[in-house]
Amino acid sequence: MTIKFLYIISHYIPFPCSEYGGIWNVVAKNDDECFDLITAEDDGNFYEQHYSRLKENILRAHRFALANDQTSRVIESFTT
Repeated sequence: MTIKFLYIISHYIPFPCSEYGGIWNVVAKNDDECFDLITAEDDGNFYEQHYSRLKENILRAHRFALANDQTSRVIESFTT
């Protein structure tokens, strides 16, 4: 069983692209998988020019080890 984490990522995008950015709740085994899941859901359309900032925000994200095996996925996202 691979240990997975719940990531809570706050991702600020400056105006005029967005007023606030967004927050993602993601289950992933590591930072790289977390990034891949978010960008895959985005299909390259949501502020692609800010993906480098997204990587930084994933590194700073709150993360919690999960006790049970979970499927890697974006659980919820809110973006503006």
